[in-house]
Amino acid sequence: MVVTCPHIPRPGETVIGGDLAMVAGGKGANQAVAAARLGASVTFVACLGHDPFGDAAEDAFRKESIDTRYLVRDGSAPSGVALICVEESGENAIAVAPGANSHLVPQHVLRARAAFEQADLVLLQLEISLETVAATVELASETGTQVILNPAPARALPAELLSSVGLITPNRTEVATLCGLPAEKEMSPSRLSEGLQSLGCTRAVVTLGAQGCLIVDKQTLLEIPAFRVDPVDTTAAGDAFNGALAVAIAEGQSLETAAVFASAAAAISVTRLGAQPSMPARAQVEELLSTAGFS
Repeated sequence: MVVTCPHIPRPGETVIGGDLAMVAGGKGANQAVAAARLGASVTFVACLGHDPFGDAAEDAFRKESIDTRYLVRDGSAPSGVALICVEESGENAIAVAPGANSHLVPQHVLRARAAFEQADLVLLQLEISLETVAATVELASETGTQVILNPAPARALPAELLSSVGLITPNRTEVATLCGLPAEKEMSPSRLSEGLQSLGCTRAVVTLGAQGCLIVDKQTLLEIPAFRVDPVDTTAAGDAFNGALAVAIAEGQSLETAAVFASAAAAISVTRLGAQPSMPARAQVEELLSTAGFS
């Protein structure tokens, strides 16, 4: 549920905003839709409530040609909802009521083993329980499926989990949280790299908003600039980036090429209001890449 505001309210402040928009969202759902619109064959494992929001979400996934056979409908909890304030600059503040997301348990993931065995890549986030995240990573290891972990919303993670993930995609705030530092802590590219590697992360792509992204591994520290656009709403930029990154890597592109492709998808997404409605089609991303001189 999104409302535009002249600025994000400070503690104790009430701000008169614009119209309320109800749009499909959720990190996992956004990333699934992003990947599907970019041409991937997507299977989505998730938990929805038995309510109108859940009905609408499941219907929307099917319209995006997403495989929903492993969706769980739970009558004991409402579907997850995010409350989002978007200010005129495009920046946002989000509060999430997880609802049924918290009811996705390891058993639900394990019953999707056949999908893991067929998949090129598994993409997951932290809007589900850490136990379920760990079970997902373990199952991917058993089936030989590469994993991208988007560690959002930010929380501390055990080193053994981080070292088991092939690629992690935090933003700057999430790196600080992983390293046990204040969220507002400014970290240089080299410090970001050092912090992640000290946690056992073998490869990372750190998203830096309008500054682009940073590829980090033991041999590489590569900054990739963002595409220049006029932002309207940055709400799902990270999800567009992650969905696109997963598609490009699954297609066999190098991490650098995949990060450029993902940056283009994210750039398009911030020019549109809403989460899933902002996810671009493949042709739109390729047009932006071509215009910017990428063949």
